[in-house]
Amino acid sequence: MDENNKKIAAAITAVARYIQQEEEIIYTQPVPAAAPVPSVKLKLWGLSGRQAQMQMRNLMQMKVFHGSKFMK
Repeated sequence: MDENNKKIAAAITAVARYIQQEEEIIYTQPVPAAAPVPSVKLKLWGLSGRQAQMQMRNLMQMKVFHGSKFMK
């Protein structure tokens, strides 16, 4: 084995050992408990109302700028 192959083998070994150490650190740390997921009920009536408001606002903005130099 020539000198160049020894250097390559040493570099590969060093990288593999570094990755192994990182994995050991990750796996030995305690896993935090998952936060409880709050049960939120989706209120479709309120969601629909907000969507209608946003749509109306968008239409009003388009009407304001209609025909101006911004839309051309």
